[in-house]
This record gives sequence, C-alpha cells and structure tokens, in this order.
Amino acid sequence: MENYDTSKPSFATEQNSLFDKVTNSTVLKLFVILFLSLILLIPLSLISDLIEERKNREQEVSGGIALNWGKDQVVSSPVLAIPYRETIPLSAEKTQNSTLREEIKWLFILPKTSNIAADITPQHLSRGIYNAIVYNSTMTLEGSFDKISLEKLEIPHEKIDWKGSKLIFGIQDFKGLGKRPSLHWDGNNLTFDKDFNNLNLFHQNLVCTIPLDPQKMENRYKINLNLKGSKSLSFLPLGDQTNIQAQGNWANPSFTGSFLPSKRNTASSNFSASWEIPSFSRKLPQQWTGDPRPIYQFDNNIENGPEGNEQKSAPAATPTGTSANYLLDNTDMITIQFLPDINNYQKTTRVAKYGILVIILTFTSLLFTEVIKKKRVHIIQYILIGAAMVLFYTLLLALSEHVGFNIAYLTASIATVGLIGSFIKAITKELKSALLLGSILSTFYLFIYVLMQLRDYSLIAGTIGIFIILAILMRVSTKINWYQFDNNHAH
Repeated sequence: MENYDTSKPSFATEQNSLFDKVTNSTVLKLFVILFLSLILLIPLSLISDLIEERKNREQEVSGGIALNWGKDQVVSSPVLAIPYRETIPLSAEKTQNSTLREEIKWLFILPKTSNIAADITPQHLSRGIYNAIVYNSTMTLEGSFDKISLEKLEIPHEKIDWKGSKLIFGIQDFKGLGKRPSLHWDGNNLTFDKDFNNLNLFHQNLVCTIPLDPQKMENRYKINLNLKGSKSLSFLPLGDQTNIQAQGNWANPSFTGSFLPSKRNTASSNFSASWEIPSFSRKLPQQWTGDPRPIYQFDNNIENGPEGNEQKSAPAATPTGTSANYLLDNTDMITIQFLPDINNYQKTTRVAKYGILVIILTFTSLLFTEVIKKKRVHIIQYILIGAAMVLFYTLLLALSEHVGFNIAYLTASIATVGLIGSFIKAITKELKSALLLGSILSTFYLFIYVLMQLRDYSLIAGTIGIFIILAILMRVSTKINWYQFDNNHAH
C-alpha cells in the first residue's frame, strides 16, 4: 500500500493562495483601475471622432440648404463708373512713328454719403434632423455723389463718355434676390441688370446705365433691395461717410468686422444696431482710374470674426500709372452673424472632454465604497461600469440631435446613473451603497453641466471644483484601513 505525505501543501495550493493574494490586493487593484481608465480613452477618442463627423454632416447639410436659399450675403455701397477713351501706343517705345490705338478705361467714384437701413427676419430651415439659419431682409440704400471735378481727373474732357456712365452695385449671391432691385436716380426710376460688360468690381454685379449730369452739384440715389441669405449678412462701407442701421428678430446676433456698433440693443428676442463709419480707415481712395478689377475678397468660412482667425493676406494698394489694384477682405466689412441658440455639437464636445475625469472619479469613489463596505467588486464589473459611462456620451449625442442638448443631457444622465446604481445594488446587495454611488455620479454630471453654462468662468470654476473633490477624497482616504483586505487574506 502506498503512503502519501500530506503534511506539505501542494504546489497548486500555494499557487492559488498567491494568485488570490495578488488579485485581492488593494494597491494592485488601484493600478489596474488606473490602467483601465487609460484604456477607456480609446472609446472616448472614437466618440469624439463621431461627434466631429456628425458636426461635419450638419455643416454639409446646412451648406446645401444655403446653396438653394442663398449664401452668406455681402452688400456694398454702389460705385459710379464713367468710361473714357485712352490713347495707347502699340509699340513698346513711344516714338513719333508708333502706331496708336484707343482703349476704353473707366473712372470709378465712391459715394460721398451712403446710408443703409436693413430689416432682417432670420428663421430656422430644416432638412431631416438638421437645420440651417436663413433670413429674409428688406433694405434701403441711399446717398449721394459729389459733383465731379474735371480739373482733378487729368483726363481730357472730350474723351469722357458721359452717356455711358453706370452705377455698379454688388452682392454675394444672386440666388438670394427676391425681385429685381430698383434704382431711383435724381428723379428717374430705373432697374438694375446683371453685368454683361465685365465690370466685375464685386463678386456678383448689378449694373444700371444712368443719366449722369457732370454739372450737377450733387447726384442722389436710392436702391430698394429684397435679399435672402444664410448665417451672416455683411456690409462693405465704401462711402466717404457710411451710416448703417440694422434690426431683426433674433436673440443671439454676433457683431464682427472692422467696426463694432456705436449703438446696440440685444436685451430681448429682437436686436437693433447702428454704425457710423468715416472713410479714414478705408483702403480705397475716393476715385481711381483703370480697368475694372475686384475690390474685395470674402471668406465665408470665417465664423467667429477676424479675431483669432488666420486671414488671407490682401495685397496693399499698389499704384500702376493712374490705375490701382485694391483688395478688401472680411476685416474691412461690418458683419452680423446669426448664431444658433444652442450649438449641440459644440456642447457635446466640451462635455466629452471631461469624460476621463468622470471615469477616474467614479472608479475612485467605487473603490472607496468597496473598501469601506467590505464588498468586493470584480474587475470585470469595473469594465462594465466604465462601458456604461462611455455610452453616456453616445447617448447624449444621439438624443441631442432630436430633442436638444438640455433634455438630452438630463435623459442620458438619469439613464446612466440608474443603470450603474442598479448594477451596484445587484453586486453589493445594499440599497444604501447603490444610492451613495448614484448620488456621487449625479453630482459629477451636475458639476459638468454647470461648467457648460458658465462659459467664461468654466476654467476657474472647474479647477476649484476638482480641488474640492480631491480634498474630500484625501480626507476620506485617511479614515480607511487600506491593509484590511491584505491582512484578512494573509491569515
């Protein structure tokens, strides 16, 4: 009969004891939780990419709506254009035998006064779950041109074609025109036509032949315009003195550009603003000669005004003989942007940036609860709780596209807290522990929501709040016997 020595523990028993001791070590579990938190950065990053993708999709749909309705509009003061004949030698060397030919050049004159009054009615236009901000507007542009001084022109009087004089008026997108703009010029009722003579001073040009009297002391004009557009409305002030008055029924307008309003009222759901702009900062002279060339370049991708955006550099005024090339840009305009009441994607992005912080604080609170209540929570259960907190951001994104950010945040928070709280109750078999952790997680979500509302003060409020949370955790940690589990398994 064989004898077995049972006085010594088997290798399997020693291995199991060592494994149990390692896996139940509080310190080791803390490091595993920290590692798990870092792993959860991967799905958080994928969610941030998903938010950006949905944001780009919204911009794409919004751009499609604007393409059919009318893009960001730019309305300029009109420019007076007078043709004249200029004699030019055909050969490079100007000699007596040079062959001469005549070319048509233009004299461009800016108005002495330019008064613009705009009544704007923005609205939301939806396509599927997305919407764009569009507007209708009614405008009146009126002002005057000074008497033309023939002595300052340095152009022979007989070479000027006064009957070919035209008034050029520019906008950004013809699709926004509700009807043909009308012109009242010194008692004459006229209408604008699309430019067919390549007088392309603006992005899209309206031209009207006018009966110009060079002897008249002042030539007055008045333009009536119905214009549709989207997102923003810009004015290009070209007069020696430009006065702009704008009003509309929008609660969240943004005024950007070269000048801020001298007067504004945005206290209610309606707004009104006015500008008084002299020509001292204008890059264009009062008059110049030469070929028609564009005088401005508009970038409709700049959403937040010129501050903090890299502008395309515009060439400075470079005279060439009697001609000059001037190029204005967004910084020379007055812009009214019609911002959405709530930017769901921007707010969701800001909330997602706090994702890792909420996960770490929740795991830390769960670990403290585990140690205090002497109830072990398996690492697999930590992973499931982490997955639920990551899913919160996807749920928030999906709901916010349909019901708005505030309701979506409330719904996603309640759902996540309820799910995790019920899971903790099932693990610990204690309602008190579930309510405690649910309250802690609710406090975290409330704290982040408050940060979203503070905007300018979110950094200091967030820093103070995290400091207080850390102080509480440090205080609680001093009341815990961190070796109680290790000691229990050592005996």
